[in-house]
Amino acid sequence: MEDIHLFNGFMNPYGGSERETLAFYSLLKKHGNVYLWATSSRASRDLLSSYPIKRISLINCSIPRGGVYIFLCAHWRNKYWTLFLVKPIRLIYVFNTFHPRIADLIKKHPFWLRWPKSEVVLISNFQSKILNINGVIHPSPIDISRFTVRARNETGVFTIGRLSRDDYQKHNIEDVELYKKWLGLGYKIFIQGGSFLRDQLPKHGNLLLTQEGAMPAERFMNQLDVFYYRSGTHVETFGRVVFEAMASGVPVVFFYYGGYAEHIRHGENGYLFKTSHEAQEIIQILYSDVALRRRIGMAGRITVEKMFSIKAVNKRMEFYQKP
Repeated sequence: MEDIHLFNGFMNPYGGSERETLAFYSLLKKHGNVYLWATSSRASRDLLSSYPIKRISLINCSIPRGGVYIFLCAHWRNKYWTLFLVKPIRLIYVFNTFHPRIADLIKKHPFWLRWPKSEVVLISNFQSKILNINGVIHPSPIDISRFTVRARNETGVFTIGRLSRDDYQKHNIEDVELYKKWLGLGYKIFIQGGSFLRDQLPKHGNLLLTQEGAMPAERFMNQLDVFYYRSGTHVETFGRVVFEAMASGVPVVFFYYGGYAEHIRHGENGYLFKTSHEAQEIIQILYSDVALRRRIGMAGRITVEKMFSIKAVNKRMEFYQKP
């Protein structure tokens, strides 16, 4: 296998693209030489100290020297250092977000860059359709062995959880009123990545708001009876957290507009809603029916076991290893 170089900004230890890049690294390094490169000067110190990530530096001659270049939610446009890199054998862009402007940029190289034509990998059919980009479609790799289905304490307080970056774009303003209603019904609300909501929600014994990364996703999911998610201006082209919840056997309730929706069969392995009223009705049904929660949760686990089986993941990784 040719040397493989993975490029990412590595700015946020809890960011989806960072986690995706590290998952690629873990999978591909089993087969050959794989290198991690930080494209941003604001790369996270935590990530730099925890993983063998190199900063690109012309002064220190710290640059990739040919092979397969894979950019994951990072791009080569307007990067002066690309002029000094050895021409790659293959150039792959793993495009995992919703950025129409960047989507246009990667379709055509700058005139001065004599690299091979970029091969585009998308993470959902939804993303391909809304951005009008053709490419190979691979779900973002997730190590589901980290997640286990636990027996839940069905006599405890019914807990609805949500996990994301601590960013207002990741949250929908309508959800604030839903959280208030659910607290009024005696439910517990646990939001990791929701510390900025403290000024918008009343102090309550059943409300727990923490910063992003307060605990690993696998521990967080095991606190929940239901995982609920709806983003704000941010468009989820895949939604890793959806599948992490499903891997934990937690029934999921999500807004219908997102890449994850193509893997959800409403009422079978999860739920999709369009309005706050629909979301409220679904939560009430799940609250009232413990057996249904178990059934939906296990169906979700089976879904991700098929998506991320060793055979399925290795098959997708073959794409990056071919010359």
